[in-house]
Amino acid sequence: MTKNPSAPAALTHLDAQGQAHMVDVAAKAQTVREAVAVATVVMRPETLATIEAGNAPKGDVLATARIAGIMAAKQTAHLIPLCHPLPIQKVEVQITPDGVLPGYRIQATVKIKAETGVEMEALTAASVAALTLYDMAKGLEKSIEIRSIRLLKKTGGKSGDYEAKA
Repeated sequence: MTKNPSAPAALTHLDAQGQAHMVDVAAKAQTVREAVAVATVVMRPETLATIEAGNAPKGDVLATARIAGIMAAKQTAHLIPLCHPLPIQKVEVQITPDGVLPGYRIQATVKIKAETGVEMEALTAASVAALTLYDMAKGLEKSIEIRSIRLLKKTGGKSGDYEAKA
């Protein structure tokens, strides 16, 4: 039987009866995998200046957002249906001011040695760090925007490496 190249790919998260299930990764080899996700948070220049000066009413905006991102990566399996709970070895959340936006660029890096990837953990970390930044700064500005949460790159696993176009 010849496979039709235009046919849809097999649905990995559905069983023979069409019910959602967690994919069995028990037979897969553990490999080192890393994923990097980014988010952009845009605000008024005066809001950025206030945060940078450490004068936000709720306290240290960036430290709180960084810790929230790290904690979120570790809780991804509780938030996203069908994600595997993973023994994460590294989570790094960098929050960098950008006067051109104006606002912040958030980059979350998650690393593991396991049978499945950590893209969702990196995306969750970047998302929750951005949400926390908003929460910590909403007293200064309600119109803060969270933009372009996306996977920047990933390494390891059966599907190979991926890097987003600039």
